[in-house]
Amino acid sequence: MTIDTVSFFSDYGVRDEFVGVVKGVIADIASHARVIDITHEIPAFDVRAGSLAIARSVPYLPSGVVLAVVDPGVGTSRKGIAIEVPGGVFIGPDNGLLASGVALAGGALRAFELNNPDYQLAAPGATFAGRDIFAPAAAYLCNGVALTSLGTEIDPASLMPGLVPLHRTEGDQVHCEVTWIDRYGNCQLNVGPQDVEQFGSPLQVKIVGDDATKSIVRSAPVVRAFGEIGGGLGLVVDSYGMLAICMDRASAATELDAAVGMGVVLSASKDVGVSASIRLTNKTQQGSNS
Repeated sequence: MTIDTVSFFSDYGVRDEFVGVVKGVIADIASHARVIDITHEIPAFDVRAGSLAIARSVPYLPSGVVLAVVDPGVGTSRKGIAIEVPGGVFIGPDNGLLASGVALAGGALRAFELNNPDYQLAAPGATFAGRDIFAPAAAYLCNGVALTSLGTEIDPASLMPGLVPLHRTEGDQVHCEVTWIDRYGNCQLNVGPQDVEQFGSPLQVKIVGDDATKSIVRSAPVVRAFGEIGGGLGLVVDSYGMLAICMDRASAATELDAAVGMGVVLSASKDVGVSASIRLTNKTQQGSNS
């Protein structure tokens, strides 16, 4: 297998030198390899958010290595792993981070624990596996080193499973949750349009906060584009084919005080209020749409 591309995910951020150091290690070992920075803004330690980011991205990544590091258990007994899939290899910690992406890439063909020190850097400490273990593994694979040389083969069934939440249907309601809030304030749900098509449009959207007595209920049309929402909230079929609670040129997350993991209940629309957008133009004139 010829490999010349590494798609890199992490929660390192860009303030510190971590991303640059990992890429420097790869460049030093495999100067021909191209590293694509998919994101380094996964919330710190949030394995589930990282798993979802990988799952959203995998269908659009080139063949090669997927290097992913969200690793709150770094330095412990958790394994560093390489998983062969059709067309490439996933490298990262064995904490569930890689599972959803591996499944979407066609499933694990073989898996290996990265425990051969010949293909690792000498580590002054145990807390930077991205630099000392994962980056060298990715780079040596790009140089043509066999996957079997990187460590001990293990049963793929022994790996940590994924952490992606599933929606559920109860009677005439679909219970789901906010799985991702993008920089625009769009709130992606773990439900697709086909899962609620029996309810028609608009839908009743109930946001369930920590205090169930203070739930927010809105009516929202199901639309294809932000510009079709009009005033208030809408449910847009987003670029990944999932439903997202959105507003047109405004933040639904701010409007709803939403957070990742917040529960949402979808059902057929009833006579509920629609959120209004209001702009004051002067002391005597105001515009609204609802």
